Amino acid sequence: MDFLSTQFAHILHALQNFQLTPWKIVGLLGSVMFTSRWFVQLYYTRKHKRVVMPLSFWWLSVLGSALLLAYFTVGKNDSVGIISNFFPAFVSVYNLIVHLRHHKNSVTGDTIA
Repeated sequence: MDFLSTQFAHILHALQNFQLTPWKIVGLLGSVMFTSRWFVQLYYTRKHKRVVMPLSFWWLSVLGSALLLAYFTVGKNDSVGIISNFFPAFVSVYNLIVHLRHHKNSVTGDTIA
């Protein structure tokens, strides 16, 4: 029980001394964007009654990942945060490119390469 009370005191101390810096704003905005993509996906899935990954999902993924990478690279210099956000950023950019390429080909009628 002493461990829990020590941890709880540490959390309260951190919350009482919270300071909003420009880099924390970047990190929080990135986190909100990256998390909100799931609400967008849920909305479109319910609307179409099937699993849908809309273009806005990939834009939120790319922008959220970019902001989080900036925060963890420059603002915090945290290697764990950099590693945990680099791969999703890469996958999101790739999926955005595939999504845009597929949409362009479906509009023009060209075959997908």
